[in-house]
Amino acid sequence: MTKSALITGVTGQDGAYLASHLLDKGYRVFGTYRRVSTPNFWRLQHLEVFDRVTLIPADLIDDASIAEAIRIAEPDELYHLAAQSFVGASFEQPIGAGDVTGLGVVRVLEAVRTISPRTRVYQASTSELYGDGGQEPQSEETPFRPSSPYAAAKLYGYSIVRIYREAYRLFACNGILFNHESPLRGLEFVTRKVSNAVAKIRHGLQSELVLGNLDAKRDWGYAPEYVEAMWAMLQLDHPEDMVIATNESHTVRELVNAAFSVAGLAPEKYVRTDPRFCRPLDVNYLQGDNSKARRLLGWTPKVTFDELVRIMVTADMERWDRCRRGEHFPWDAPNYPNEANIVTKSLRV
Repeated sequence: MTKSALITGVTGQDGAYLASHLLDKGYRVFGTYRRVSTPNFWRLQHLEVFDRVTLIPADLIDDASIAEAIRIAEPDELYHLAAQSFVGASFEQPIGAGDVTGLGVVRVLEAVRTISPRTRVYQASTSELYGDGGQEPQSEETPFRPSSPYAAAKLYGYSIVRIYREAYRLFACNGILFNHESPLRGLEFVTRKVSNAVAKIRHGLQSELVLGNLDAKRDWGYAPEYVEAMWAMLQLDHPEDMVIATNESHTVRELVNAAFSVAGLAPEKYVRTDPRFCRPLDVNYLQGDNSKARRLLGWTPKVTFDELVRIMVTADMERWDRCRRGEHFPWDAPNYPNEANIVTKSLRV
């Protein structure tokens, strides 16, 4: 019998890769998206799965639309990926982050509990839960210390998953995913901001790259591998929360140097820092311990840090080359505003 999966936030990086992964496994895939004036389906189109996913309009602040999505999809598995997912924006809109990223999880779980309690639920958790708690690799046993409204909302979501699992016997689990990147990453995130800027500089379309904290360290992996872990977690006999990570950390400075090296450029000629790109409360070190995932899932990352950077920079250089030749294809960068035109709280503090 063909399995059915419902992905909230199917238009995002992880949603698109997960949809492709599940389709390859023979699933019927449904995905929720939020109605906006300009639809954002470029990732699904890029992976050539847009026409194979059944789309359902829904919003995490609207209980009825979530319930309707579950009734339509009748999912065996539900992957809750939708959220206000950019940490910096959560400082600008902390109430919205709490409502969407935190309470949205309860709305999803309540709909599952009342409509389809057999559905297995994956909750997209985050390494940001750990905050700036020390210099040791973080495992499932490491205490959480969120350092942003986004992380605080995610901690609520993490906790409510555990509560519903224990109180109502739902198969619900948290994937504590450390940073995972790809050419489909949003331009708000530092990896893609760097790869896109390097590509534009290489093509003479940009003169500099302005960043915040170059010494922050992150555990960066390759997103298509991480969605494989999401799926594997829902195939276990019992729900388990677990860390998905590479067990390595690298500074933003290392990321920048590796990216400019791919393009054959010297970073010191183009990179400067600006305090307005620093978070009000920063997280300086994140590195995961994936021992549990290796033991229970047999999951290990294959793409190295340098390979990841090369994949992203090469993809953005090819895109800008195609753009200059007048080609039209699914892509986000030409429609993204110049950061100099965006005013945030950090400028007013």
